[in-house]
Amino acid sequence: MSRLRRMAAPLVLAVGGGLFAAAPAAEAAPAACDTTSTPYTYVVTYQPGTRASAVDRELAAKCGTKVAYYAPIGVAIASSRNADFQQKIGVYRAYSGGKDVASQGAAASARSLGAVRTLEDTRSVAAAGDLSAQQWDMKAIHAPEANKIYQGSRAVTVGVLDSGIEATHPALKAAVDPAASAGCITGAPDLTPASWAPTTSDHGTHVAGTIAGKDKATGFTGIAPGVRLASVKVVNDAGYIFPESAVCGFVWAAEHGFAVTNNSYYIDPGMFFCAHEPGDAAAFEAVRRAIEFSTRHGVLNVSAAGNSGFDTTKQTTDPNRPHPVDSTCGILPKAIDGVVKVSSVGYEGTKSSFSNYGEIDVTAPGGDFGQTPPEGAGPSCPLSTVVGGQYGSKCGTSMASPHAAGVAALIASRFRGIPPQLLARILEGEADVVKCPATETECTGPAKDSSYYGHGLVDALDAVH
Repeated sequence: MSRLRRMAAPLVLAVGGGLFAAAPAAEAAPAACDTTSTPYTYVVTYQPGTRASAVDRELAAKCGTKVAYYAPIGVAIASSRNADFQQKIGVYRAYSGGKDVASQGAAASARSLGAVRTLEDTRSVAAAGDLSAQQWDMKAIHAPEANKIYQGSRAVTVGVLDSGIEATHPALKAAVDPAASAGCITGAPDLTPASWAPTTSDHGTHVAGTIAGKDKATGFTGIAPGVRLASVKVVNDAGYIFPESAVCGFVWAAEHGFAVTNNSYYIDPGMFFCAHEPGDAAAFEAVRRAIEFSTRHGVLNVSAAGNSGFDTTKQTTDPNRPHPVDSTCGILPKAIDGVVKVSSVGYEGTKSSFSNYGEIDVTAPGGDFGQTPPEGAGPSCPLSTVVGGQYGSKCGTSMASPHAAGVAALIASRFRGIPPQLLARILEGEADVVKCPATETECTGPAKDSSYYGHGLVDALDAVH
């Protein structure tokens, strides 16, 4: 929230029976702004609706420059070289993920997708023969049967907030909509094709294929090949997703009429952001406002639960940063109300060993190296598109989330203009119950709302009936 600068009241003295207002002391000239140090990007919060001119004035006065300003939610993206910029603005109003990473020095590493990379073990698959035989994940959610009935509507756009999509891939070129795509790395949308294309990661391309890929030559088919895909690049070349990129992505989705977004990441550099901590508060609030703005504009946001293998409701420490975690903290974006949280199951249909659990809405195939399919059924990790026009397998809740997003896209295609809250309810209601294994004491709750599987395994066939 915007904080007004406190002004000292002029001293009032009694002089000869009357009142005399002493002239205020002259203020010291402000120090010159730093023009040589490394610039960092910040999210800065204001009262929603604050005029852009007022934002410009404050940022300039405090040694910052505006990168973007999202007036409806009162969030500015600013750049500054000044080490004390956050203090000038207010530690509860400004935050820089990039500066936070830099402060960690050489020990810092890309974590949001990095946590997934240790699981992905991307394996190329020869694009020959019938790849559908290796898509056990699609069979698990009855996608092949659903495809025979309905493949989704071109009027529905699914935003892939990720590392970019290879739009020339044979299975994706018919689905990707360049006009709806943008790069959001800087916090401001960039419409040039290079800004939303993959550079150092094929993560987003793999996610996209699961949602809406289709290649007749290989037999590969995603869940909803009839819908459109938008590549919204929020992952930088180091693998980080900072708050400003996510804010840009969610606002872009809202302003361009997306029905669904998939978010197979968590926001860096902390795994948990705490709503009442200095710095964290600004990041949490900025992302919360952006997500709620997208929800108000008809977008259902779907998010991966994470790959740390723990109960997110019981964490007391952040694996990435040395600060305590309590009920005011959460993994972004999935901690925000209205975001569908997706856990992962392997080939056998039980929770993947790496999948987070606790507050889960639905589950979907994400693979598990310990759940090996029989010969010919495909790799342990779901098969999908990768850069270079190729196919490969990856494991992770990152792979589970787009399965749920794809099923949501089918539902949104059937019921055009459906509110996201109702869309989520149908997605959950049509899910197939997955019971807690008797040996898993950490799996708690009723069969239709458990800590491992939420309302159950998403079902594409039920979505199109």
